[in-house]
Amino acid sequence: MELNRMNKWLSLRRWKQTFSRVSVLLRHPQVSARDKLVFLIPVALYWVLPDVLVPIPFMPIDDIVVTMLAANWFARWMERKYDIH
Repeated sequence: MELNRMNKWLSLRRWKQTFSRVSVLLRHPQVSARDKLVFLIPVALYWVLPDVLVPIPFMPIDDIVVTMLAANWFARWMERKYDIH
């Protein structure tokens, strides 16, 4: 059961759908600019300044992992907040 959950988490199809959802949400007129910036600014800053933003300096967390986690969180939050499906 745990292996199945891990396979789902690592699925490329899942992440493709997540980034597709984020793309739609970032272009959606109902989503406020402030909400879009809550996602874009931290992710952009992490890509530019990863060692400054992580509480433990030089912790090896890959940029794409942070982006994927943030994208998943953003998509779920905005879809619930604005009732977009």
